[in-house]
Amino acid sequence: MTEERSFGSASKRSLSGAVLGVTGILLYAMVGWPYLGSGLVVPFPWVFALWAIWVGGLFVLIRVVKRYPVWTPAVPVAALIAWVAFVQLGVWLFGWSA
Repeated sequence: MTEERSFGSASKRSLSGAVLGVTGILLYAMVGWPYLGSGLVVPFPWVFALWAIWVGGLFVLIRVVKRYPVWTPAVPVAALIAWVAFVQLGVWLFGWSA
């Protein structure tokens, strides 16, 4: 028996999912830069908490890429918002400064 291949919406969907997945992964790597440099503002024990948040987000990103690739770019945005909120709360509550 011969197998027919469909070049319809399923292949377009998988291509767009792959493009969005790669875009989300690249954006998440770029968001890792502020997390890495947070030691300039955040005291050292708290930097470990930030790094743990980033690594946890990496696991979330992997799950999102596999299941819902359309939502992959939302993960780096959420990670950046979490970083800003963490650092800003530290500045307000503990007086962190560079």
